[in-house]
Amino acid sequence: MDVFVCAGCGAELTAPVSRVALPDHTHFGAWEQLHPPLMEPATYAVDPLPSGAPWRSWGEAGEDLAARQGVHAPAYHVSFAARGRIVIAPGDSRGTALIPEKCAGYCMGIDGRDGPNLACERCGSAVATRMDDCGLWQAVWLEPEAVRRLPSGLPAVTTPDWDELDLASYAVPPVEPDGSWSRRWEAAVPVALAHLVVACDARAVALPGPLAELLGGAVAGYLPAGPPALTVGLAGPGAPALRTGPDLLLVPRHPVTGEPWRPPHGTAAVVPLDIGVWAHLVLPAETSPLPASGRLPEGVLRDDYPLPLRPRSPFVPHPGAFSHTLVRLPAIRRPSLRTYYDRYSGP
Repeated sequence: MDVFVCAGCGAELTAPVSRVALPDHTHFGAWEQLHPPLMEPATYAVDPLPSGAPWRSWGEAGEDLAARQGVHAPAYHVSFAARGRIVIAPGDSRGTALIPEKCAGYCMGIDGRDGPNLACERCGSAVATRMDDCGLWQAVWLEPEAVRRLPSGLPAVTTPDWDELDLASYAVPPVEPDGSWSRRWEAAVPVALAHLVVACDARAVALPGPLAELLGGAVAGYLPAGPPALTVGLAGPGAPALRTGPDLLLVPRHPVTGEPWRPPHGTAAVVPLDIGVWAHLVLPAETSPLPASGRLPEGVLRDDYPLPLRPRSPFVPHPGAFSHTLVRLPAIRRPSLRTYYDRYSGP
């Protein structure tokens, strides 16, 4: 495990943390709603692309400079923040204090619009940005030039193989207890759809059954229109074997490495999907209130069986997750994909 220290004075700024994959929903939250922490305790992730202030418009940056910043097609704005920013849970932050004049936000908290707003308590250097306003996952973003990573002295956390993962523990239900759709699903599904559009080269596809049944109507507007030219299947560790070979495979991203699962055989292209969403779609769920064996005693009525949660409204993918992801995939420069993107106007 690692700790991050101030690059100026060496003071410890985090608890011991272990690196995991950057969540798909990192930059996509529900407007005017408070969110829980983005990261699990004792973990950190690194964003390889610039994110956050300062911003420039696409026209101001120009196509070539925008591409160097990781934006490969026209977008509303382009980030010129540092690459490699490190995100941790707020509870893992140590030895920092807010910079009051840099704590602006929209209405419920701090959104980081003024740049780093946390200073090292020992030397006063600006080292990180706390973000917790509405529509943002609560997080502390360490600035890569202001901190150094050091061994914590604790044993390293081993990276599990695919067959060592407890997939059921990663599954995320699509519906929250209050009947609203999962914020993670709202972000992760359009992120995967952006990768799917690139993998199918903007050709029409047929979604796999579980995904089509649950979200087919809501996501249809993101995919190219027309009779399906390609088939998509759900595949991965623990998934039921596919009877026929689909053209594309919707597979989980490893929760630690972020790499997509790869089939041992075959040449089908893979499309990464948040492991929490993937696991819910693939793993069987209990659907019967009856005992697995035997029967209830005579005269006993079971009233504690939870009925499946039903959403109170139609599924609406996060409005910015699809286009934000699509313009950051270099393949969007291909003529067929750029034509699709120029015509795309949202679902």
